[in-house]
Amino acid sequence: MIRKSTLTITAAAAALALGLTACGGNTQSDDTAMGGEVDETGPPTEDDSATEESEPQESADETFGSECSEIPDEGEGSLGSMAEEPVATAISQSSMLSTLGEMLDQAELVDTLDSEDELTVFAPTDAAFDQMSDEEMDSLQEDQQQLTDFLNHHVVEGIQEPTDLEDGSFTSLQGAEVTTQGSDEEFTVDDEAQIVCGNVQTSNATIYMIDKVLSPTE
Repeated sequence: MIRKSTLTITAAAAALALGLTACGGNTQSDDTAMGGEVDETGPPTEDDSATEESEPQESADETFGSECSEIPDEGEGSLGSMAEEPVATAISQSSMLSTLGEMLDQAELVDTLDSEDELTVFAPTDAAFDQMSDEEMDSLQEDQQQLTDFLNHHVVEGIQEPTDLEDGSFTSLQGAEVTTQGSDEEFTVDDEAQIVCGNVQTSNATIYMIDKVLSPTE
């Protein structure tokens, strides 16, 4: 009787052990079956990060030049204000182009330029006009036709982007040729005037401010 009881207990213990082993072996499978999913995507790679955090491209309308910092940040004559106005009106509001604005008004060219669709203006700054003698300024303003021709020589048809100025040749509204050379942010007009603030946008034109006046050829 004692031996039979011992065998019975041993057999029961073995059966219990097998049952526990079977339950433990299904733990991982059960976890998966209960909805646990393995993330196989892994952490983001450098290429993924570069795609998500790519830097914005430089705007095509960005101004350039050593004197652009003189343009006010807001209000009349600012880049935002000029962009909303036609070109002659925008010039008249710029503190850097006040002399040119007065001449356009005197030559009665404000409405003409404002009504054009697409223009590019090489606009002498006030400092550029200061390089002219009093006699030259008086002579220019006393002759209406001469003044008109002089101003029209600073205007060409079409919107000329900076890349167009790298080795450019254009016909001014006065009829003579205007040439440009340069690259990046360094450009000359008619071999002598430097662009000091370029790619300034108005509602119908692009302005390149220059440090010398241009002289039309006969």
